[in-house]
Amino acid sequence: MMSLFEDEQEEIDTWNDSPEPQLYEHFRFVVDKGQTPLRIDKFLFDRIQNVSRNRIQEAAAAGTILVSDMPVKANYRVKPGEVITIVMAYPPHEVIVTPEPIPLNIVYEDSDLLVVNKPAGLVVHPGHGNYHGTLVNALAYYLKDEPLFDPNDPRLGLVHRIDKDTSGLLVIAKNEVAKTKLAEQFFHKTTKRLYHALVWGIMEQNEGTVEGHIGRSLKDRQMMTVFPDGEHGKAAVTHYRVLERLGYVTLVECRLETGRTHQIRAHMKYIGHPLFNDERYGGHEILRGTTFAKYKQFVLHCFEACPRQALHAKTLGFVHPRSGETLYFDSDLPADMQSLLQRWRAYISSRD
Repeated sequence: MMSLFEDEQEEIDTWNDSPEPQLYEHFRFVVDKGQTPLRIDKFLFDRIQNVSRNRIQEAAAAGTILVSDMPVKANYRVKPGEVITIVMAYPPHEVIVTPEPIPLNIVYEDSDLLVVNKPAGLVVHPGHGNYHGTLVNALAYYLKDEPLFDPNDPRLGLVHRIDKDTSGLLVIAKNEVAKTKLAEQFFHKTTKRLYHALVWGIMEQNEGTVEGHIGRSLKDRQMMTVFPDGEHGKAAVTHYRVLERLGYVTLVECRLETGRTHQIRAHMKYIGHPLFNDERYGGHEILRGTTFAKYKQFVLHCFEACPRQALHAKTLGFVHPRSGETLYFDSDLPADMQSLLQRWRAYISSRD
């Protein structure tokens, strides 16, 4: 879906001139029960990417922002439980997947599926301003000659995803049967996924489990947060094990029992150990260590060596959708995370 109201004012005006326009829903939001009264233009500005508050106000003036199917003005204050919709006189823009010759690191392939090792920085599928240069664009090009490939599927063979700045393994289905059977495994949590993460702080226990519902933050919709009482979000479970202690940071292995958005990032922050250099969850600040200028400079160099959250989807296991064989794949840590760990090891050695 394209960004809200991008080059759309002419079409809004045309709709206003029509006596009985047909309306199409472009966005829908349900106000959380914990939401305090807030102007609707501010509410939408916080939740929709790539749109100015002025454009939202123009849309409200044009009557395209509805609460309970009734147009409201920009200064309307939202209330818990209300349904907000944004309508236009034309259908939502469809995401057209354009095949692009983007290199893929394929670690396994057969007639039903392939496993790729995604680099950090590569968006998985188009949307929210990323309509080119994604993994899906690369797959559309690579699979274009497959007999059962469906170019009209906007997600192609994706059955799971990892964040843009997280590296690691993904399985992609080549046909609908494989996609259905693989998706069932992710739904029923029978896949095996292990991540390696560098987190701030010294883990008190060598292993543990983090439980707590994960949902969008009530204050910042771009972040996920943990609701320990389960009043919001969905149940999430992350098991962790310490792999290496490196002074003010710890290398951990995380095993996902569920697969919520930003699960590891949110759970690690919740227990006081944000991922190293995770800007969205506060890990891009110096959270542990000394006040010496030399140490600060060292950490800044570490941020430069790994300019993203230090998280890698290292292993992936699942049952083959056709043969029934259990497949298990492992990947090396990418160069940026290896460099980061080497720097911390050298720093710890220099203190001994």
